[in-house]
Amino acid sequence: MSDRNLSVKWASKIGFVLAAAGSAIGLGAIWKFPYVAGTNGGGAFFLVFVLFTILLGYPLLLGEFILGRRARSDAIGTYKTIAPGTAWVVTGWIGIAACFLVLTFYSVIGGWILLYILKAVTGSLSGLTQPEYGELFGSIIKDPLQTLAAQLAFIVMTIIVVAKGVQKGIERVSSIMMPLLFVLFITLVVRALTLDHAMDGVRFLLVPDFGSLTPQAILFALGQAFFTLTLGVSVMVTYSAYLSKTQNLPKSALSIVIMNLAVTLLAGLAIFPAVFSFGLKADEGPTLLFAVLPAVFDRLPFGMLFFVGFLIAFLFAALTSAFSMIEIIVAAITKGDDTGRRKWTWSIGLLIFIVGIPACLSYGMLDQPLIFGKTFFDAADYVVSNILLPLGALLMSLFIPLKLSKTDLYNEMKSGSGAGKGFFLVWYYLLRFLVPLAIVLVFLNLIGVFTF
Repeated sequence: MSDRNLSVKWASKIGFVLAAAGSAIGLGAIWKFPYVAGTNGGGAFFLVFVLFTILLGYPLLLGEFILGRRARSDAIGTYKTIAPGTAWVVTGWIGIAACFLVLTFYSVIGGWILLYILKAVTGSLSGLTQPEYGELFGSIIKDPLQTLAAQLAFIVMTIIVVAKGVQKGIERVSSIMMPLLFVLFITLVVRALTLDHAMDGVRFLLVPDFGSLTPQAILFALGQAFFTLTLGVSVMVTYSAYLSKTQNLPKSALSIVIMNLAVTLLAGLAIFPAVFSFGLKADEGPTLLFAVLPAVFDRLPFGMLFFVGFLIAFLFAALTSAFSMIEIIVAAITKGDDTGRRKWTWSIGLLIFIVGIPACLSYGMLDQPLIFGKTFFDAADYVVSNILLPLGALLMSLFIPLKLSKTDLYNEMKSGSGAGKGFFLVWYYLLRFLVPLAIVLVFLNLIGVFTF
């Protein structure tokens, strides 16, 4: 690597795994999965999602790790190093643009989480009916002062950690937040499973009903498998650039996939048994966590205490993902020189907040469709989810096997792991043929070229 300061690195192997897992385990696993599963068949959707994550998500994740450690550069420098003077560098720019745009609306949801934690702690979420919880959520997201202040608070929390650097900031905080996230979720699951009729919710999540699984739901599961691992935006390329040659890449990638699936499962087991126990619907959509769950927890002894625990776990997942999205931009600018990290992190973070103001006001002052029939929030979400993420993932799945020889790929994978030739060949052909085909199907469906 010619343009990165080698002092930028992870302090430990487990620190890297926890930070990368934190990047992967975000709103996709905790906010999006429950309502997508709830509206797309429950157990059948979850099973297909698990299969796609293992067969397609894991190969691309491992490919990003190999690419990042091989090039040992940032999201832009990686493609310049491997394929100098070519247009492949656009892959890195897509990743940076996607991360920037994601944070403009991701931080809005992070602000909602902070507001709900504050209201739960102060008792403002207690004693309401389910319709009143829905009305409360609507009033919160329409309040410009509250939501902008909360969005800024979320961004500042992210900036403070990333500004401290990879080891002292991202790795140290992720190494605390990720274990706590699992402890909180396990506690919530234990409580949820003690409720009457909780097994109805467990069966909904874990017992496949393939009659309710539509072709459209299969494509949703495929998209969820890719995008819940933060693939296609060069985040994992950047994170793996800080690795030593002794890191076991196949094992690290597998650990992150397992942790991501575990949190997704725990989120489902914390939510669906509680929802079914009180006879509520699992297909409430995006408002499930903010308008339905408070009503569920409020009916339990010490329920708001458990709801605060859920919100804190939710906040940890959102923050660790936000760390990675700002880090990829900072790394591309500083190129491993941490002397300018603090200045650039604050500059980028505050710019994200300013650009994200219209998204924050999309449920109040700017609630009219303004961009192709969508609000700023929905338009940003659409561009990222339907265009930038699948396009970035497709380009990455093509770039790795085309621009790195089999020998180089195998040697990089084998370094630190001793991976066998058979495992390598299975991974290689999955990445080269099956992964791009699957991404093309998702992409064409998302942009409406075809539907089932």
